[in-house]
Amino acid sequence: MPYTVLIAEDDGDIRALLKLYLENNGYQVLQADNGLDAGRILKEQHVDLALLDIMMPGMDGYHLIRELRRTSNIPVIVLSARDQDCDKILGLNIGADDYLTKPFNPLEVVAHVQSALRRFYHLGAGKGPEPAASKLTLGELSLDLYEMKLEKNGVPIELTATEYKILAKMMKQPGRVFTKAQLYEREDGYYSESDDKTMMVHISKLREKIESNPKEPRYIKTIRGLGYKIEYRE
Repeated sequence: MPYTVLIAEDDGDIRALLKLYLENNGYQVLQADNGLDAGRILKEQHVDLALLDIMMPGMDGYHLIRELRRTSNIPVIVLSARDQDCDKILGLNIGADDYLTKPFNPLEVVAHVQSALRRFYHLGAGKGPEPAASKLTLGELSLDLYEMKLEKNGVPIELTATEYKILAKMMKQPGRVFTKAQLYEREDGYYSESDDKTMMVHISKLREKIESNPKEPRYIKTIRGLGYKIEYRE
């Protein structure tokens, strides 16, 4: 079955354009022109990924993301005319997986959708590993690749789709240094300065969730000029 994408955007022309491109690429599309309707759709219907505008009537995109993250970790891509770094950081901090600024090329949006869905649904997809091999353990962390769940000392930790993808890739190869581009792997293979800033926010959020002291990380280490690696230090 095709993936279902929700477009929550109060601009009818943008919704129609994105719907056309997404459907031409095989996606099923649901639409909402305000935050309240978008929230209702997310609660009542199956949605694989959400494209959310920030400035919407009824409920803004930031509030909608916060509500969604209480019950779901599906990929969320923000679409916004706000292009300041502080706006992007806020969106990522509250749970968005990606942030695209308007005006945008609809083909770029499709590429980001493809990449986000592939990261979320294809890590550990297919038949899946044997139960004993489906868990990665490092220090106090245990990552279940089959159920896509993280625990620290047995306590569940909520991750966004992108945070899960990054952590899984690193925990599969502890000690290996990954560049930011390798960790933020995109469907179109393109990596920009904007992606670089996005990646740093995701790493920062991961540290806040898994480190006892994010300023002195025991797990995710920065290798200056190269990227990041994960290891465990007592």
